[in-house]
Amino acid sequence: MPIIVNLDVMMAKRKVSLNELSERVGITLSNLSILKTGKAKAIRFSTLEAICEALECQPGDILEFVDE
Repeated sequence: MPIIVNLDVMMAKRKVSLNELSERVGITLSNLSILKTGKAKAIRFSTLEAICEALECQPGDILEFVDE
């Protein structure tokens, strides 16, 4: 898949756990885990915005396009 999710990298940089981010963003642990592992098929802009706000980052810090 050419879109790589670097959520785990940003969480590590900000020293934020999955549980903490889940509470801050307001989504379930299972949905956040699916996103973190790159298994998600889509993400809502509102969710991406909340994650970026919670981690104080830009969408490009979380999502990366890799040309195959």
